[in-house]
Amino acid sequence: MLYNFCSAEYCTDGSEPGSGSLIFDASGNLYGTTFKGGAYDSGTVFELSPAGNGTWTEAVLYSFDSGNNVGCWPSDGLIFDAAGDLYGTASVCGAYNAGTVFELSPGGNGTWTVTALYSFGSTNNDGATPSAGLIFDAAGDLYGTTSAGGEWPYSCHDGCGTVFELTPGTNGQWTETILHNFTNDGKDGYWPWAGLVFDGAGNLFGTTTAGPGTGCLGYGCGTVFELTPGANGWTETVVHRFGKAKDGAIPEAGLTLDSAGNFYSTTVFGGASCCGTVFELTPGTNGKWTEKVLHSFGKDGNSLPAAGVIFDAAGDLYGTTSQGGDGSGTVFKLTPGRSGKWTDTILHRFGKGKDGIWPFDGLVFDSAGNLYGTTQQGGTNYNSVYCGNYGCGTVFEVTP
Repeated sequence: MLYNFCSAEYCTDGSEPGSGSLIFDASGNLYGTTFKGGAYDSGTVFELSPAGNGTWTEAVLYSFDSGNNVGCWPSDGLIFDAAGDLYGTASVCGAYNAGTVFELSPGGNGTWTVTALYSFGSTNNDGATPSAGLIFDAAGDLYGTTSAGGEWPYSCHDGCGTVFELTPGTNGQWTETILHNFTNDGKDGYWPWAGLVFDGAGNLFGTTTAGPGTGCLGYGCGTVFELTPGANGWTETVVHRFGKAKDGAIPEAGLTLDSAGNFYSTTVFGGASCCGTVFELTPGTNGKWTEKVLHSFGKDGNSLPAAGVIFDAAGDLYGTTSQGGDGSGTVFKLTPGRSGKWTDTILHRFGKGKDGIWPFDGLVFDSAGNLYGTTQQGGTNYNSVYCGNYGCGTVFEVTP
């Protein structure tokens, strides 16, 4: 365990780290967000720095405040630009109480300056509640999703969600463009909770947790979608809809692209054993995509993978399950075999004593091949006001 949150009085150091993966800077420091805690109990951006003796030191770079327009309750991870600035999303608050995109810029004296680049909810048709992280294109534009809002009048409760682009201007202002409004029309997916990824041709891919149809408790079982740029805007295509026999259901995570153009991710439910899957999507020559379930969770003691997967150099996949193991989640590895089958290995079972519990985020490698991630709760620090009996979350390392 590298760090236990709520080590400071009133959890001013943060609590309940967000669902996005941690990121490294060039010096080996880790950065992430917490959903709660901080000076105003509205979330934090934090940095963890190795101290050289096996311990890590945490610094809160920014405490979100529901009383200003920067946003609050960041629920996903961060990205760097080439200048070392950090970018992320806050799921609520902001100028219209519908969330923000923010930037943190480092200063020469160790302080960071925060700027709200965009506040959602300025119009009825704008997105709301950005629940995922961001990506850049080569021109420096930002892309992301909102899990609510979109085209008015809403065909989903609170809106079906959007895909958006933010373009920087010469005056420091950023301009938003809605690339796609999701609709509950029986064909499209809706409620995207994860971020986006570009393929080599400049198309955007992502997932929705719901739609189309009435499966999975009446909301549909989710989709993988593609957005293709054209002269008249972006065109959406549903690449795969979940919910078939033994298929996965409800993908909450984003996609990982391999060098051959295949996508990989997880579904929280579905599969041969009920409790989630790891799947692969392979493009065909006729524009159709073929889905293959690489692993179904449940019989192996794992369940409910809420985060995506990452590759190592050998082609093995790594991820987390939010339940299973000893009841509090696992870190797992999937190894491909010659017959096309993948072998599941549990690398760590959470929930032992002071260990973290419920890892909802993804993983990241360091240069030595160690894995890093967070658990939403658990750890050594108990605080009855903020975290109940479960602890306030941890940052962990898994070493081979």
